Amino acid sequence: MKRSSDMKIFEGRIGHRFANPRLLVEALTHASMSPSVGRDNQRLEFLGDRVLGLVMSEALLSADKAASEGQLAPRFNALVRKEICADVARTVNLGAVLKLGRSEMMSGGRRKQALLGDAMEAVIAAVFVDGGLEAARAMILRLWGERIGRVEADARDAKTALQEWAQAQGQQPPCYVELARTGPDHAPVFMIAARLSDGAEAQATAGSKRQAEQAAAKALLERVCAHWAGVKSLFA
Repeated sequence: MKRSSDMKIFEGRIGHRFANPRLLVEALTHASMSPSVGRDNQRLEFLGDRVLGLVMSEALLSADKAASEGQLAPRFNALVRKEICADVARTVNLGAVLKLGRSEMMSGGRRKQALLGDAMEAVIAAVFVDGGLEAARAMILRLWGERIGRVEADARDAKTALQEWAQAQGQQPPCYVELARTGPDHAPVFMIAARLSDGAEAQATAGSKRQAEQAAAKALLERVCAHWAGVKSLFA
């Protein structure tokens, strides 16, 4: 199979030249494409998710031999979630080579987080099938790069921390309310409010509900902790 110039450039960006370039084409083909073009990337996405999980599990165990399962789990989740896969996809400009149907192309599919994350997992699987685990591991560790080193900070979950704080104060778990959604379908912006049962509230906006909820939880946690620190200082 003859490679297009775009495919050759993309192979350079991910650091793997395919012995079977059809695997790369399959990995980059979204389900919105006509069945006549061949298989889409859904099966490879399924496999790539597992390959990524294995490589990240090994990397985390190697990096911190004393860490417990409870410490490793949030770090693992921080590295393999869809947002991170999409972010990595953007660094290699994967969207530019995605093969999309007309409807997805017109709705901005090349920039959609879900499509980019799924395709990145499919590319991982394609490299695994084409070159074996070592080739896939080398690509993953290279592309994830600094994210692995700073994973402990990234793994901090503001929503969990806020819930634990609320329960320690005898309150109900916080709730999250979508206040607004703006922007086009391919690039929505969500405004979320995090609320405690005592009436405390903070708002945040982001490109996904999850990110907005986390940002709102972080803002509210900082606010209530600062308030309680101020109250305690009155009695010091």
